[in-house]
Amino acid sequence: MVKQKETPDICSGRQLKGVNILNEHSRERERTESKDWVGNQRSIYTTLGASNHSDKDRQQHDYYATEPRAMELLLAEEQFSPVIWECACGEGHLSKVLEQHGFEVISTDLIYRGFGDPEPLDFLKETLDDFEGDIITNPPYKYALEFVEQALNSVQPGRKVAMFLKLQFLEGKKRKEFFLHNPPKVVYVSSSRLNCAMNGDFEKYPSNNAICYAWFVWEKGFKGDPVIRWIN
Repeated sequence: MVKQKETPDICSGRQLKGVNILNEHSRERERTESKDWVGNQRSIYTTLGASNHSDKDRQQHDYYATEPRAMELLLAEEQFSPVIWECACGEGHLSKVLEQHGFEVISTDLIYRGFGDPEPLDFLKETLDDFEGDIITNPPYKYALEFVEQALNSVQPGRKVAMFLKLQFLEGKKRKEFFLHNPPKVVYVSSSRLNCAMNGDFEKYPSNNAICYAWFVWEKGFKGDPVIRWIN
């Protein structure tokens, strides 16, 4: 059984209907399963789970926050809709940068971490009806492909989806098939390392030089060859 939830439209003050919410029993069960990811509502740089950490060290819900500079670098290169949905907002690291640049940001996550909508929203199972903006996030890497697919299903033709991902997201047979039908328009490769801190703790994890990250930007409906550019 699903029910409808009303989510505030931050641009017009009206209510957006059509957020499909799982019943409480199902959601409580999902919160306890180790396979679930944890985004959070205040972390600005939502998580990408870096593979150089062992399973023992990894945060249970794959919560790795990204340094805010990553968002600044993207905004210096790309134009976006005035309305942005940050669907794995964590503690608000990405959302806060977007807000500082004048964007209206809808911030949601599976786990509430003190930022954004306090009602948890599982992006892979729920969506906003009639959403007309762009989606920008740093998804849990374990579910990165599923996040991209859901994001493209959630935006209107011509709107953008930007995902902060490990460069190795370009690899893999399954992702190749996806790319052939849904090529990114631009991939912005960070020539210098950007940091993703486990549990959003940048003091404890001040740097991470083992992984190369990139911004993957899709424009829904685009069918040409991707362009690779270098930033940072």
